[in-house]
Order: sequence, then C-alpha cells, then structure tokens
Amino acid sequence: MVFDDTIAAISTPIGIGGIGIIRVSGNDAISIVNKVFRAMNKKKLLDRPSHTITYGYIVDQHDNIIDEVLVMLMKAPKTFTKEDVVEINCHGGPVPLNAVLMEVIKAGARIADQGEFTKRAFLNGRIDLAQVEAIMDIIESKTELSLAQAVGQLEGKLSKQIKEYQGILLKVIARIEVSIDYPEYDQDEPITEDFEQEIKELLDKLHLLLQTANTGKMIREGVKTAIVGRPNVGKSSLLNSLLEENKAIVTDIPGTTRDVVEAYLNIEGVPFLLLDTAGIRETKDVVEKIGVERSKTSIEEADLVLILIDSHEGITDKDLEILQQVKHKKVFFVLNKVDLGSHITQEIINKHLHDGEVVQVSAKEQKGLDSLKYAMKQFVVKGNTKISGGVTLSNRRQKESLIHAITSLDKVIEAIELGLPEDCLAIDLHDAYGHLGMIVGEALKDEIINELFSRFCLGK
Repeated sequence: MVFDDTIAAISTPIGIGGIGIIRVSGNDAISIVNKVFRAMNKKKLLDRPSHTITYGYIVDQHDNIIDEVLVMLMKAPKTFTKEDVVEINCHGGPVPLNAVLMEVIKAGARIADQGEFTKRAFLNGRIDLAQVEAIMDIIESKTELSLAQAVGQLEGKLSKQIKEYQGILLKVIARIEVSIDYPEYDQDEPITEDFEQEIKELLDKLHLLLQTANTGKMIREGVKTAIVGRPNVGKSSLLNSLLEENKAIVTDIPGTTRDVVEAYLNIEGVPFLLLDTAGIRETKDVVEKIGVERSKTSIEEADLVLILIDSHEGITDKDLEILQQVKHKKVFFVLNKVDLGSHITQEIINKHLHDGEVVQVSAKEQKGLDSLKYAMKQFVVKGNTKISGGVTLSNRRQKESLIHAITSLDKVIEAIELGLPEDCLAIDLHDAYGHLGMIVGEALKDEIINELFSRFCLGK
C-alpha cells in the first residue's frame, strides 16, 4: 500500500531527558528533513546512504539553529514502516522537541495519528496483526515473563503456528474442490476418509492452543486476585506484607478499607493484580456500603480469590456466608493470624474448606508468605511449563477467532459423520480458514483496524 503523505511525531515520552526522538515516515521524509537539517560536513541528507547517522543542526526558515541533533536515515523498504524513515535525535525536553517537530511540519509533514507508524507497518505488510498486538504488549509488559511472551509473539511464533494450521486446511480444501470440479476421477471410497483424521488432529491442536488463552491473558494483564473476607481479618495487612510496603491503611477498627485498593505483585515473573477489598458485612454506612458492593464486583471479575479467615477466632457464620458467595470461583483459603494460635482443625478444614487450597500465614509476622506466593504462581503456570517460550494467545480477540475456527471444524466433522456432500464441507472449511486468518489480521474490517491502532500512543 502506498501512502501519499508523510507523517511525523515525537516518539519518546514528553518530559526532561537526555535524548528525545522525532520520527518521520513517508515518501518525502528525507526531502522534508533535508529542508531543515544542516549537516556539519555540509553534505545533503538526500545524498547520504541508508542506515547512516549524520551530525548537524535543525534550523528554522531564517537559518537560526533550533537544536544540535543526530539524524538517522533509513530508506525503504528496510524500515519499520517499509517507507523512508528519518529519526531526529534531539536533546530531551518539551521545548526543543516541539520546536524541532514544528519545523518538520512546516517543511511538509503532518502530525501522525495515534499508532499510525505501526498501522502503516501493518498495512504495508511489514508485520501482521498478532505482531502489532505484541508491540503494545511489550510496551505495557509488567514482568519479565509477560515481556518474554510478547517478544515471542513479535518474533512471529503465533503467526507461524497459525499459518501452519491454515496450510493443513488449504490442502484439504484443494482436494475437495478438485473432487467437485473433476468428479470423473472420484475413487470408490469417499475422499472424506482421506482427511477426516487430519481435521480431528488439527482440532486437537487448536484446543491445546485455546487452553493457553486464559493463561496468556493473565500473564499479559496480571492475574486479578481479590483479597476478601469479613472486616478486620487482616486483608490490608496481607496486601502490605506481600508488597513489602504500606500500600493500604491498617487499623483495628472494622470497616477501615472503604474502597478497592489495587497493586501489582511480581512473583517470579508472573504479575498479579492484587485487589484489597472492603470487608464484606451488612452496614448502614453509605460509603462503606458502596465499598462492600465494589468488593462483590471484584470477586466476580477476579481470576483468583484469596479468602482470609481469622484462624484464631475460627470459622464464623459470616465466613460461611462469604464462602457461599465465591464457591463458583477459584479460591485459596488463607488462614491468617496463626501466630496467635489456630482454632481451625483439620476436621473443620475437611468440612468447610475442601474446595480450595489452604495456606496458613501470619501477615503481621510475615510467616507463610512464601508458601502463599508459591501456590499463587502454581495456579498460573501449572500445566503450562513451557509458557515463557511457547505459543500462546494473549487477548480476547484472538481467543474469539480461534473459537469460531474450532466451531467451523466441528461442523465439518459432523457433516462427514452424516455423510453430507463434499461441497457442504468446503463452506465450513473456508470459514475455519478465514477465522484463523483473523488472528493474524487477514480480512479485517477498517473499523476494527482503526479501533485497535487508536490504543497506541503518538509516535508509535
């Protein structure tokens, strides 16, 4: 695809820094920057070879120096956007960066839209949609593991896998269409027997890939972990102890926490978004009541629920009510205040806490926290030992497309078993092929593309 205009934007965060970068991309990028750049060696930028850096000054229309810069020149197609790209390395800071950018705009470029550089890379075939999403995941990665997952996707691991699956379908479709176009060469046995097993094996592979979706999402966004319980059982103390900082206010007064407090915890590369919730109880206090309702919402949205129980007091009727509210969720029972002595026996655990993992801690004395962290990490990586280097789905869009592909192939198997004509199979096979293609951005509607790139920052 050829774009007629040239775009420019500041690609580094606005603020005080040693270096700031202005990126320019388009057919006229080199000539536009050449108008405002004066090289120390007096040579024109237009005459410089690709992938070189030139030292000089950005000047205004009266040849007044705006800033001392290094200009990196990269000629198409070996650039990020597959267009001519120039990057101007200025001194960091809002004033010099904006001053240089304005001179570039006056010379003929326009301000880029959000994510437009990456959008051009996608539309020009430099990267596919899965790699586009990986770029944003890299920028927003919260741990080494989430970074490794995003880098793997940027390298094309997911895209390569999807193309392989599409190749299997393409061969099956071709055999069916040959059979339809040249019925005189039909064998005695239906050709469906030749590829039924292939489709079933492909379905198994797609189901395995689908299983990575939730784990991939949790590694990318963080495992939403709600810390819940009745008032004054030590929820805020546990949050502070896990974070090793005083994030939440801790007092002996029930109802201190009025709203959900959020914080990220990195457990050996796995990010957890901890949600310290208000104690769940009946209250007439309007503000606390809102906090309790938000606590219940946090439970519904959580991937993991840590139910805190005061082991010294034992399990109360209020604890049992809370257990009923979370029985549909993945739950860890955290028996707190073991330093005061526990009144929860193994018999009580077997009776009331048999549906989840039980961990004994003392948030105040910071005992048992390593066991809790280990259990939390195992919740994510159990059964996914290759997740840091393997192929995973990382977002809902990819997951939905894969589900649609699986549904279409299920219809193919059903049609084979019913003995339906081969042309009926071809429709669902084409649908499955298309849904897999959606994962890497084939045949996407313009509004989906625009919405996706609007999430990017300017200059990316």
